[in-house]
Amino acid sequence: MSTPTDTPAVVGKLSTLDRFLPVWIGVAMVAGLLLGRMVPGLGDALSAVEVDGISLPIAIGLLIMMYPVLAKVRYDRLDSVTGDRKLLVSSLVLNWILGPALMFALAWLFLPDLPEYRTGLIIVGLARCIAMVIIWNDLACGDREAAAVLVALNSVFQVFMFAVLGWFYLSVLPGWLGLEQTTIDVSPWQIAKSVLIFLGIPLLAGFLTRRFGERAKGRDWYESRFLPSIGPWALYGLLFTIVILFALQGDQITSRPWDVVRIAIPLLAYFAIMWGGGYALGAALGLGYERTTTLAFTAAGNNFELAIAVAIATYGATSGQALAGVVGPLIEVPVLVGLVYVSLALRTRFPATTTADGVAAR
Repeated sequence: MSTPTDTPAVVGKLSTLDRFLPVWIGVAMVAGLLLGRMVPGLGDALSAVEVDGISLPIAIGLLIMMYPVLAKVRYDRLDSVTGDRKLLVSSLVLNWILGPALMFALAWLFLPDLPEYRTGLIIVGLARCIAMVIIWNDLACGDREAAAVLVALNSVFQVFMFAVLGWFYLSVLPGWLGLEQTTIDVSPWQIAKSVLIFLGIPLLAGFLTRRFGERAKGRDWYESRFLPSIGPWALYGLLFTIVILFALQGDQITSRPWDVVRIAIPLLAYFAIMWGGGYALGAALGLGYERTTTLAFTAAGNNFELAIAVAIATYGATSGQALAGVVGPLIEVPVLVGLVYVSLALRTRFPATTTADGVAAR
């Protein structure tokens, strides 16, 4: 485990794929743009077969990148942090009250004249952390079990609340505030259907894989052999999806680069505010370094895979809403890697604690 001053070791703990993920995302974006330019009729070909309004290749990519992360969750330990009421309540408030409200405010503040991108950012704010946040938490030496539990709870909660909150923030709240309401041509159930397909299916698959994998081979084999073998596929799926999306978004991206910059600005503000707020809250509540770090990263992280899936299913693969979701991981990855270093630098400010085996740690 890294010491408080051993921050250079953080990057060394990442695989080559993880370490250069921002580069791979950039390459995937360029590859997608070139593919869209070089292959006429690509959009029609991709839309020939659809799953819930999403072209089959994109649907496959989304499911592939969701499954490995959900297979890592220890579903048999959902009650391991329920005794920590402060952590649980703080996480729920940050993720399901403050997070969506903050993104709603930032989207309207920075994109009042771009309703498609504004709507896409609001959808991003509704899609709570269930993926890369586990990696950032682990690199920052947070509480691994608490992170797994919070991610699992967010996954389940998201299935039931995403559609309701989407309806509230895109239709009801703007009307109450006298703002321009977003036209929604789908019902809350249609949004929920997308969530159930692109979150529910990999969630069930991850649960069943862990249950039967551990039963057949044991937890040691599952954790040390199986999970490492499927882990990279989450990133492969993400990169594949970005290639396809940018192939379809090429003209819009190259003709409106300033719009991409404008999407990035509220995202940067969102990550900084949510992470900083989560960290300050955890410290004020006396949660200790490990759980404060977990609270901060689970508050700041977003499930862009789900946001992209819902945006595509609801508004189309070439929509501004989908573009807002695609820009998300390009901004999130370098920002949260930077926040890992910030977290480790702050580690010495917390009192030392004692682990279950009696070893002193911070």
